[in-house]
Amino acid sequence: MRDLARSSGMSLSGLYYYFESKEKLLYLIQKHTFSTIVENLRERLDEVSEPERRIRIFILNHLEYFLTNQKAMKVLSHEAEVLKNGFGTEIASLKRTYYRMCVGLLDDFKAAEKLGFSTRMAVLSLFGMMNWIYTWYNPRVDADAEHLAREMSELFLRGIGGVTQRSALPGKKSQKKKAASN
Repeated sequence: MRDLARSSGMSLSGLYYYFESKEKLLYLIQKHTFSTIVENLRERLDEVSEPERRIRIFILNHLEYFLTNQKAMKVLSHEAEVLKNGFGTEIASLKRTYYRMCVGLLDDFKAAEKLGFSTRMAVLSLFGMMNWIYTWYNPRVDADAEHLAREMSELFLRGIGGVTQRSALPGKKSQKKKAASN
């Protein structure tokens, strides 16, 4: 709170006048962020039915918001588990909604392309790729959100698009082979 007061030019007591606690402020930041991202995504997806294009829109929507609101997103990345007193429950619900939207998009893509990747692993990998951008993104060196979204989309979609069936790790029997040998 002291850092926020200093950055905003407001006194610490003035900041607490508007926000009764750090937790309430974090809650409001997270609620605004996830509500905005989900609402923007729904609007964009309403206009498109093709599964691959819908994933590209998801990635662009996420990166545009992330890069426009880098400080808020960094706070979200580091303070995700802080919320208590019902605040955490509401934010967790918003996050689940967003996660499930991505799961649905990837399941649609998987079915359309007849692919065999793990949706859960793909979704979590995609979020990892998009959310860690704050550790390296430099607007003086790196491209804008649209260009980055195009490149990340290609990396992600061509990676999962090459998976036609699940394979066992080298040196380990697959579950099917283990079951057949028992």
